[in-house]
Amino acid sequence: MGHNDFSYADSGSDAIQVSVDIVHDNAAERGRLGDALRRADYRISESIQLEELLSSDGFEASGDVLLLDCEHIGTAGMARLAQLDMELARLPVQVLVTCSLDQLDGVFASLDQTDPQILIDPTRAETLVAVARAANAGRTSKLREMSDDERLSLLRLSQQVDALAQRLEDDGMAQSTGLKGMASVTNINEGTGLAGAEKPALPDPQHVRQVIRQRQARMRFFDGALFGDPAWDMLLDLTASRAEHQAVSVTSLCIASGVPATTALRWVKQMVEVGLFERTEDESDKRRAFIALSDKAADAMAQYFAQFRTQELAA
Repeated sequence: MGHNDFSYADSGSDAIQVSVDIVHDNAAERGRLGDALRRADYRISESIQLEELLSSDGFEASGDVLLLDCEHIGTAGMARLAQLDMELARLPVQVLVTCSLDQLDGVFASLDQTDPQILIDPTRAETLVAVARAANAGRTSKLREMSDDERLSLLRLSQQVDALAQRLEDDGMAQSTGLKGMASVTNINEGTGLAGAEKPALPDPQHVRQVIRQRQARMRFFDGALFGDPAWDMLLDLTASRAEHQAVSVTSLCIASGVPATTALRWVKQMVEVGLFERTEDESDKRRAFIALSDKAADAMAQYFAQFRTQELAA
């Protein structure tokens, strides 16, 4: 089987050809995507408009990958998309969704069963690469969607949060069972103002916002790419929002990350999977979803900022 520069499928005469369903309102773009995918040795099993998909009573995906463009989906379409999500979750199909930033919150909330890849205003080349990822999703771990450096950073961050959470739990158990001496209790109380086994409180959100502003100010003097740290920027934003009792939308969090929305979504997805973030529904509108810190991440962030309060008091 011949391959050209855009070939992402497995090579070899015994390779199984991956099939793709294309759902896109723009007929010309459907054709261009189909041509590009065929050149990459994919087979196009369906090529239909979004309205045709949403109006069907029971869509049976015939391909291995469903490429679904939702840029022009309306409110009624979002409701049908949520139903479709449950239908697709029962099928052996990998879902890849493209949309605009304005549609992100609704799409993210509607598609929580199929665990799709979501691309924000992608180029055609980015879409082809994403199709290859989706096609290989069954043969590689989910974390491999990120680069090795990103994956290692995320795993290290998760381990650090777990260690901090465990230390908080151990300290609480030691306090409650009297394993720590009175001197240790006195030092804790003097250093942080905590009583007994209480965990550190979340920091003043204004202080966290100041840290965020300071981080953003660097881009006035240096190339912002030098300081790319989306995981930490999202943790800071969610910490401040939790202290302010404010819900954070997916779009807002992507913007706060300081990286392209598609990259930010990969981080959100991975941090939900490792237990740092939690996905919560909007009780007043099931088509919306929010992202919040998990309890263990909130405890770790509280501990982090409490450490600096202790140092300031000791100075």
